[in-house]
Amino acid sequence: MAANVSAEDPVPTSAVLMAASKQIGLRCRNENVAFLKCKKKDADPEKCLDKGRDVTRCVFSLLRDLHQKCNKEMDEYSRCMYYHTDEFELCRKEQEAFEKACPLE
Repeated sequence: MAANVSAEDPVPTSAVLMAASKQIGLRCRNENVAFLKCKKKDADPEKCLDKGRDVTRCVFSLLRDLHQKCNKEMDEYSRCMYYHTDEFELCRKEQEAFEKACPLE
């Protein structure tokens, strides 16, 4: 998957993923549900690799979109989350600006 990532793409650190978690939950819901159903159905990790790739593809696509539409707000929110070790309560101002610039779809 790393071969598909360009230098322009946001790095999916835990802070970036936490900041985008609401959007990920909405946009990648179907992919996540399919992956979880697969994992529940079969304990063999190899059986669900394609579903896992679908989730990863969806998340990277979303992060690219967010990076293009609201780069400044996403960066500020992610920086705050990183600085405060992913504590949402301490980054509400940045979260509000991010969600205003990139509302949930």
